[in-house]
Amino acid sequence: MKRFDAILKVKKQSIFFMLSMLFISLHSFAFQPADIEYVEYRGEVVNASNGRSIASAYLALNNSNISTITNSDGEFSLKVPEDLTEATVTTSVLGFQSKTLPLDYFKPEGTRIELEETVEELTEVSLYKATSASLLVKEMLDKKDENYLSDESLMTSFYRETIKKGWSNISLSEAVVKISKGPYNSSQKDLVSLYKARKSTDYDKLDTIALKLRGGPFNTLYLDMMKYTEYVLRPEMMDSYDFQFDDPTKINDRYTYVVNFQELDKSNPWYYGKLFIDAETSTLVKADYSLNVDNRDAAAAMFVKKKPNGSKVYPTELNYQVDYAQNDGKWHYAYGKAQLEYVVNWKRKIFNSKYKINSEMVVTDWQAYAGEDWKKTVDLIRPNIVMVDDVSGFYDSEFWGSNNIIEPEKSIQNAIDKIKRKMDK
Repeated sequence: MKRFDAILKVKKQSIFFMLSMLFISLHSFAFQPADIEYVEYRGEVVNASNGRSIASAYLALNNSNISTITNSDGEFSLKVPEDLTEATVTTSVLGFQSKTLPLDYFKPEGTRIELEETVEELTEVSLYKATSASLLVKEMLDKKDENYLSDESLMTSFYRETIKKGWSNISLSEAVVKISKGPYNSSQKDLVSLYKARKSTDYDKLDTIALKLRGGPFNTLYLDMMKYTEYVLRPEMMDSYDFQFDDPTKINDRYTYVVNFQELDKSNPWYYGKLFIDAETSTLVKADYSLNVDNRDAAAAMFVKKKPNGSKVYPTELNYQVDYAQNDGKWHYAYGKAQLEYVVNWKRKIFNSKYKINSEMVVTDWQAYAGEDWKKTVDLIRPNIVMVDDVSGFYDSEFWGSNNIIEPEKSIQNAIDKIKRKMDK
């Protein structure tokens, strides 16, 4: 699998975390269509029984391709063209009954959506009689061409990455990107163009090390397991995994098999996690998985290219998530998230440095591919450019315009406020 790639720059030396061969820059903003008039609705999604916020709840504007997702605090922002007044919005998330509400239920501030937990006991009678977990996964892969988008499409997505040292935010990057999404039945790679982006890094909190994540939106894009099956679940690797059924569940009111998987060979870092497979169509609709890096020496050999003398650098936790959405009977990549943790241990220091890197991307709109002309009118991101700091976007409270974004959680909003205060000095 193409890994995430972070760089630790020391004053006279560099540490390279090789987690992906791709990286991205903030230099081009070629795709800049005029913003449309829109209405913004904000609120939160909560558990109806206890009022607790629900993270990663998916909100889709029906009869359109517009969507967004709640942040870790359960908060959302949904921007809708102002001429759409009779629309409905469906909210769904694993473990809860989906709910469809008219658009006039939503308010500019304070919208509250309560979801009921799924309490139905799901038995084998409820499902479609799959008897072998490995055969179900094989069928899932075999039906990829049938179940997923077979035509090129142009997707608008919002991407965010944060880097923390301890509990302090030291870097924040955000971008709206256009993705030329290749058909799932071809090996055509996805193309990316930046529309708007901003980034700020607090180098004062990095001591002697400056950490940057390489890969940007490509990293979350490559979590699309059904487009890039060669990275984790290659058909020829089926015998390399153990597959076992877990308790079934429901996603968006559809019966869903849950399959636990793990690699058999544990001599090197190995994958394990859960596959959520639609019972009726054998479609992968969600995956939560991790890379076991308990073998520190092997993990360091895999991920660290260079490091300064007197230090040990290794990953301690690598977790991934991918979600898919359905439109007219075809599924497509909707959301990807990666959570990474690293340790830098110096010989002459009592305490080591711990870094947490979170990156996520949600598809907020998409349309049929515009053809070759689109490629001629934009600057495509080259996969060998490193994202650079550009704080100018933090001045403008309307920076994102009509583009849907993931609402900043409290810690991110605090980081944005600090950036603005610094810029005012």
